[in-house]
Amino acid sequence: MTYLVVAGFLAIIGSLGAALFFMLKGGKNGGAEKSSSMARALAMRVGFSILLFVCVLIAWKLGYIHPTGIAAGQ
Repeated sequence: MTYLVVAGFLAIIGSLGAALFFMLKGGKNGGAEKSSSMARALAMRVGFSILLFVCVLIAWKLGYIHPTGIAAGQ
């Protein structure tokens, strides 16, 4: 499960980096092509974030991970 979470975070960081690259990339006709590439990279980041969140919820529901922290009322 740890590897899945690490891979998810790396995918999120990678797609965010791709969006930054497309945003900063210059060119003669950088208008629509640049915007669509950046939007696609940001959409992938949102998709990876949602997928990672759903995987964590499923792992919690199946008992693979357990919440820890401060006990309620203390």
